[in-house]
Amino acid sequence: MDLDAVLALWDQPSVAADFRKYYADPVPVNGAPVTAEGLAARAWALQTAFADRRTELVHRIETGDQIVIGFYMHVRHVGPYDTPLGRVEATGRQLRIRVNDILTVRDGLITDIWVMSDDVDLMRQLGQLQSSVEA
Repeated sequence: MDLDAVLALWDQPSVAADFRKYYADPVPVNGAPVTAEGLAARAWALQTAFADRRTELVHRIETGDQIVIGFYMHVRHVGPYDTPLGRVEATGRQLRIRVNDILTVRDGLITDIWVMSDDVDLMRQLGQLQSSVEA
């Protein structure tokens, strides 16, 4: 699996056919099926919301048919972004988003994805949550 090529799909304009080179269609994402068109739309939403994206790979573990990656997305928030708490308009802020993905690979295609991102920290960085420190 060419992980660099897979990650690049999320950073550049991509169409469904590009995603079908690496992903089953549809592919379950956290248990819900997403088509290649849906993946391309998600990538476009990220590209619209975030500029200057850089992926910092922290961990990569391969075991049989699974790849587990932990990474940071370093971005600048330049457009509307839909979050678990609602839409956040562009803030211009530099963000560091912590993400872990578990990818199942069969016959050269990603056939299942589990994504775990630190949404609480992201919402704090976007100014949507106050951080509290106990004395």
